[in-house]
Amino acid sequence: MPRSVLDAIRQGIWNFEPGDQEKPETPPTTALPGSREKLDILADRLRQGLPLWHPSDRLSFDDAADE
Repeated sequence: MPRSVLDAIRQGIWNFEPGDQEKPETPPTTALPGSREKLDILADRLRQGLPLWHPSDRLSFDDAADE
């Protein structure tokens, strides 16, 4: 079993989600999808072995109206 998302990728397991380990909460982001800011946040999550997606991440330009 992979220990992190990076380990899973190295093993060719593309749908891996980290198990119920005690980890810091992944905060949502308001960065636009595809923006440099969003890519940097995703890269940081990946380095930490955290899930890439948060249910409250911004999904579109229109989501800005909720801020």
